[in-house]
Amino acid sequence: MLSQYTTHKMWKSLRPRNCSQSVLKMATGAVPASFTGIKSRDHHGLGFAISPEFVKVSNLQRVKFRRTKVTVIRNSQNPGSETAELAPASEGSPLLVPRQKYCESIHKTVRRKTRTVMVGNVALGSEHPIRIQTMTTTDTKDVAATVEQVMRIADQGADIVRITVQGKKEADACFDIKNSLVQKNYNIPLVADIHFAPPVALRVSECFDKIRVNPGNFADRRAQFETLEYTEEDYQKELEHIEQVFTPLVEKCKKYGRAMRIGTNHGSLSDRIMSYYGDSPRGMVESAFEYARICRKLDFHNFVFSMKASNPVIMVQAYRLLVAEMNVLGWDYPLHLGVTEAGEGEDGRIKSAIGIGTLLMDGLGDTIRVSLTEAPEEEIDPCRRLANLGMRAAELQQGVEPFEEKNRRYFDFQRRTGQLPVQKEGEEVDYRGVLHRDGSVLMSVSLDQLKAPELLYKSLAAKLVIGMPFKDLATVDSILLRELPPVDDNDARLALKRLIDVSMGVITPLSEQLTKPLPYAMVLVTLKELSSGAHKLLPEGTRLVVSVRGDEPQEELEILKGADATMILHNLPYSEKKTSRVHAARRLFEYLSENSLDFPVIHHIEFPSKIHRDDLVIGAGANAGGLLVDGLGDGILLEAPDQDFEFLRNTSFNLLQGCRMRNTKTEYVSCPSCGRTLFDLQEISAQIREKTSHLPGVSIAIMGCIVNGPGEMADADFGYVGGAPGKIDLYVGKTVVKRGIAMEHATDALIQLIKDNGRWVDPAAEE
Repeated sequence: MLSQYTTHKMWKSLRPRNCSQSVLKMATGAVPASFTGIKSRDHHGLGFAISPEFVKVSNLQRVKFRRTKVTVIRNSQNPGSETAELAPASEGSPLLVPRQKYCESIHKTVRRKTRTVMVGNVALGSEHPIRIQTMTTTDTKDVAATVEQVMRIADQGADIVRITVQGKKEADACFDIKNSLVQKNYNIPLVADIHFAPPVALRVSECFDKIRVNPGNFADRRAQFETLEYTEEDYQKELEHIEQVFTPLVEKCKKYGRAMRIGTNHGSLSDRIMSYYGDSPRGMVESAFEYARICRKLDFHNFVFSMKASNPVIMVQAYRLLVAEMNVLGWDYPLHLGVTEAGEGEDGRIKSAIGIGTLLMDGLGDTIRVSLTEAPEEEIDPCRRLANLGMRAAELQQGVEPFEEKNRRYFDFQRRTGQLPVQKEGEEVDYRGVLHRDGSVLMSVSLDQLKAPELLYKSLAAKLVIGMPFKDLATVDSILLRELPPVDDNDARLALKRLIDVSMGVITPLSEQLTKPLPYAMVLVTLKELSSGAHKLLPEGTRLVVSVRGDEPQEELEILKGADATMILHNLPYSEKKTSRVHAARRLFEYLSENSLDFPVIHHIEFPSKIHRDDLVIGAGANAGGLLVDGLGDGILLEAPDQDFEFLRNTSFNLLQGCRMRNTKTEYVSCPSCGRTLFDLQEISAQIREKTSHLPGVSIAIMGCIVNGPGEMADADFGYVGGAPGKIDLYVGKTVVKRGIAMEHATDALIQLIKDNGRWVDPAAEE
C-alpha cells in the first residue's frame, strides 16, 4: 500500500494543468486525508475529484486486468457522455488513473511533436532528423587520444559526442579538447557526462555544449539500496536540497546557452526515490521530474529527457510513462532514447532494436544512442540504421485503418498467452511440443537440408543420440517446409518423421499437402483458403496453421471465430511501404482479445534477399520485439533467403530472451565503456563470456565502474565491477561479497562465486 504522501505526489504529477477542462480527475481505493475536495461516491470507497463540468459517475464495473470503466455524464451546457478507462498507476498500486495517451496515434506511426532544443549547432526535436550519438571511451585527461577518437566518431557521421567528466582534472582537459577540435575544424557538439559532481558540471558548462545530469546521483548520495522512512517534511527538505545544488548549474546553462539532458538510469535511482516508488518506471519518471520542475521554475527549457535501463521492457515502459505524464502536464521536451549496458555484437544490437525500435514505431524519440561494448565508432552504423527505420516509418506514417484499442497494456508487462496445443483423442503423434510455453522459435527448412539429416538436426540445435534427434533447451520448436519431398523420397520423409516423433511440428502449405501428403504435418492455410473451405479436402483432424496479415477487413477476420487452428502466423510482407506490421499486429491482437480467441500467434517476418545483417536484426527487434515487449505474441519465425541458418536461429532465440521470455543462454549486462572504466571492458567481457556462456538462467553483469554497477545489476545474479584500478569487486545481486580482487584472478573468483551459490554446471562435452 502506498503511503499517503506517495499517493499525493503521484496525484500531483498526474494532475492536468487546466483543471477546468478535465472531467475525471482520479479514483483511488481509499481517499487520503491529504486530498481536499474529494468525496467518496459509493460504498466501495472509490473517490473522485469534481470539476465544474462534472455531474456524476455511474456504471462502475470491474473489467479484466483490474481496470475500471467509468461513464462520465456531463452537464446540460456540454451534453453527452464519455467513458474514461482507469488503470492502476503502477503494478499493485491502489491509485487508479485515466488510461493515458503516450503516442500521437495507436494505428500508425506519427512523430510526437516537441519543442526544438539546441545542442551547440545541432537542433533536436520533431522538426528535425533523429540525431545519432555515442560516447568516448578514452581517458578524458588524455586530450590527444580523446580528440582523435571524437574525430573518428564525427567522420563516421555522428551528430553529437558525449565525454565523461568525473573530476576537476577532466573538466580542465575539456577546454583543451574543445579548442583542439575547433582548430581542426570539428564543430561537433560535445556533451559532458556528470555523476556525483555538481562543481565539475559548473566548470565544464563553460566550454561544452550540453550537460548530462543523472538525477539519481547529482545531488543525492550514492544509493545504498536501503528502504528509508520519510515524513512529508523530510521529503520536502530533500527536494529543497536538490534545488539548492542544481540551481547554479541551470543558471549557468542559461547564461552560456547550453543544453541539458536530465538522464535517469534505472540502475542509479536514489534511495529516496526507491523508498517511495520502488525500483520502477514510475520512480524513474518522478526522479527526472524533480529536476525538470526546477528547470521550469527558473524558466529554462533547453533540455531533453532520457529513461535508460538495461532491460528493454523496463526501458519501454519508462519512456511511455514519461510521455504520458508530459502529455498530462502539457510538456513537449524531446527524448533521447537508449538501452544502457546492452552488451556487444548481436546481443547488444537486438536489445537496442527492441527498446529503441519499439518507441520509434510509436513516433517517440529525437536522438538515439546504441550502447555497445565495442569501439564507439562501431555504434554509429547500427544507430543510423535504427534512426532511418524510425524516420521512414514516420515520414510514410506507416499504419493501418483506425481501430479502437482496449486490451494492450502500455505501462506494465502482462503477456497474452495463447492456448498451447493439447493432445486430441485419437492423435497418434504428440503435438504438445510444437510450441514452447515461454516463446517458440520456428525455422524455414529447404529440401536441400533434408539431404543431410544429421546436419539438419544439428542446425535445429537438436541433441543427437546415435544419430537420432531429441529436443534440447534451445532446439527449434517447429519447422516450415514450403515444399514437401516427393512421396517416394523415403530418406527425406524418414528424416521428417524422426522430427515429428520428438514433437517438432512440420508445417507445409495446403497445396503441398494435398498433392504430396506428409503424415501428421500441420497445414498452412490463408484466410481465403479457410473461407473457401479448401481445407476440408484434408483428412479429418488435420492440424491447421492460419496465415493472417492483420490489416484485412473485419468481415474477413470473422472466419477465425469458427476456426480450429493450432496457431496463427502473423505475416505482413516486409516490403509493404504504407502498412506497418506493428500496428497491423496490434489490430489483430485486439480483434482476438475482443472475441475471446486464444490462438497462439507467431510473428512471421520474410526479409528480402541481400538484406544487411544489422538491418535484419534491427527489423526483427523493432517489428517483432516491439510487440513481444507488450506481451503480444508467442514466438518468432524469421526467413531471409541468403542468410546463414544458424544466424537466423540465434537471432530468434536472442529476440525472445531480449524480450524477457525464453531464456536459453547466459544473460549478460555489459556496459559500453567510457572514460570511467577501470579495465579493458571488451577483453574482459570476451574472457568471461568464453567461460560462462553455457549457463542458461544465470545473469552476469560486467560493469566498468561503480556509477551504474549495483543498480543495473538489479536483474543480474552476479556482478563483476571495477572498484579501483586493477581491482575488481564481485557482487551477488546488489550486495558486494568480495572486494579488491586482483584483476588476473577475478574471472576465476567469479566462477567460484557462481559455484558457491549452486548455479554452476560444467560445459557439455563436444559431440
